[in-house]
Amino acid sequence: MIIDLKKYLIMGVKEDLEKFFSRAQEMGAIEFISPTNKKMIELPPELQHLVEAMRILRKLAVKKPYEGGGDLSFADEVATRIIELKSEVEKLMEEKRLVELEIARVAPFGDFSIDDIDYIENEGKRDIQFFCMKSDKSHQTNFGDEIIYVSTDYDLDYFIGINAQAKNYPHMIEMRIDRPLGELQTHLAFVKESLHQLEAELKGYAGHLHFLQNALIERLNDYNLAHAKKDLTFPIGNQVFAVEAWVPKNKQTELHELTSDLAVHCEPIVIEESDKVPTYLENRGTNRIGEDLVKIYEIPSPMDKDPSGWVFWSFALFFAMIVADGGYGILYLALMLYLRYKYPNMPSIGKRFVKLGLVLSCMCIVWGVLTSAFFGLQIDPKSPLGRLSVVQQLAIKKADYHFKKKDDVYQFWVKKIPAVETAQNGEQFLDQAVVEKHGHLQHEVLETFSDNILLEFSLMIGVIHLTFSFLRYLKRNWAGIGWIAFMIGGYFYLPTLLHASSILNFTGIIDKETGAAVGLQLIYSGIAAALVLALLQKKWGGLGEIAVMIQVFGDVLSYLRLYALGLAGAIMAATFNDIGMAVGLFFGWIVILFGHSVNILLGIQAGTIHGLRLNFIEWYHYSFEGGGRLFRPLMRFKTKEHS
Repeated sequence: MIIDLKKYLIMGVKEDLEKFFSRAQEMGAIEFISPTNKKMIELPPELQHLVEAMRILRKLAVKKPYEGGGDLSFADEVATRIIELKSEVEKLMEEKRLVELEIARVAPFGDFSIDDIDYIENEGKRDIQFFCMKSDKSHQTNFGDEIIYVSTDYDLDYFIGINAQAKNYPHMIEMRIDRPLGELQTHLAFVKESLHQLEAELKGYAGHLHFLQNALIERLNDYNLAHAKKDLTFPIGNQVFAVEAWVPKNKQTELHELTSDLAVHCEPIVIEESDKVPTYLENRGTNRIGEDLVKIYEIPSPMDKDPSGWVFWSFALFFAMIVADGGYGILYLALMLYLRYKYPNMPSIGKRFVKLGLVLSCMCIVWGVLTSAFFGLQIDPKSPLGRLSVVQQLAIKKADYHFKKKDDVYQFWVKKIPAVETAQNGEQFLDQAVVEKHGHLQHEVLETFSDNILLEFSLMIGVIHLTFSFLRYLKRNWAGIGWIAFMIGGYFYLPTLLHASSILNFTGIIDKETGAAVGLQLIYSGIAAALVLALLQKKWGGLGEIAVMIQVFGDVLSYLRLYALGLAGAIMAATFNDIGMAVGLFFGWIVILFGHSVNILLGIQAGTIHGLRLNFIEWYHYSFEGGGRLFRPLMRFKTKEHS
């Protein structure tokens, strides 16, 4: 939930300043307000060095933690040495790369002495030059006696030219050689040995990561404390300090207890219009996980209602509908249980991630049972798992509805599958509507009815989800009551518009004719109510409310992605199963394993992206202001030894 913040003026004598700020840091619930509204300044060098050194060590192999102890100055020395070693290693690696390139360049000429070349040039009064050229060109060229062929490497031929004066030749590239092959190889060996020694020394610091983490935490605590003190003013000479601060409403008692034995006075003051009030979120359980999800998109405004719980449970449902496979849910569950067993001491953010995974896994399994969807397999409607399917039970009711009415839907299937004409009820109608496709028997009517039910259910979820969004902010937006009526009316009227029957019709909740009449009235009255209420609340500015009709209509249709993505995943799973069976046992299991792996990854991506999108885009339209800034109190980070 979002806790209201109170603005306080805190004044006290200078003698109690250190004690007050130290206690405030331990309390961790006071955000001091800067009079200049300055942003966080750049971290000091000692902190940057620790962070950089830790970044380097995290890339090294894990080593037994260092237990030798040491103070902050020793930590600074270690961090500095790690950074120096990393820099030297990088320089040597670059030098090694360049030397290896130079060796590759001069190797075709073999090993020789530069001194011998100089001697020949001086005594023989000749210029010795090194050349290379494309092999296909050299084969077409006639060279003089002064050009000596040396070797060929890849598609280049190498030559030495001996002339009284340096000369250039067509298509030939002169090469300058400052160091011969032997000298380069000796230097390369030296570089490699130096690099090995430096890397060994750097790896020796791998166990200091935990030591540097604790040093960083201590440095951060000191830095945050010093930074908070920069916001102080001294209105009465240099003996009394004053500072403004934000304090959560439910932490006011702790603030007064903190200052009870100090010469420090805390007085609540008026929040000014120009103040940027931060947002303080305080959640537990699943709502805390929902808070993590909310922060992905945007921080709520202090005037918002906390959407954490709504986002969490809506996301869990949407994720399950998009993955649409209980078998995948079982795999997710196994992975999450393994992570919880393997890493029992993971940080709190990791534990919340595992809890989120457990909830999503269970939701996928439940949805798989309700829809008889497991690894894209065809579940026999007569099996125990098939009879547990709520979708199948609704399909039977739909079949009963059309069977009794003998309507156009019934006539369509009788014409397509004559065998269903002998059915005595809806269940037999579904059982007898079996066709063979690609060597498999398919319950075609059952599958069609199930798809229609899932599609309608997606729209129904959209109407319900957006209805709650409007209800949450009804006091701020009176027109919401009209748009709720508009959405419900549209849902009632849609079957008549599409010449179809809805869940409400074949379950006997409302007949199609009554639904159409009521729906049409709700549509018109909803639009009128929304416009009138908007005018009453916003005066002439409410005229723009009529444009919201298109937005509401589009937002409801956006929930069709739940059905579409779920159907796509189911088709992919079934397709990979069919391909695997067709290939044969030896390679078929590879195809099935690969196909389901791809489908699982796509399902996770789609479930996460679109499951959150329906909350952050469609749902937020009508119940979220956003633009907030998180409450950042002065607090003391604890090292692992003190946590």
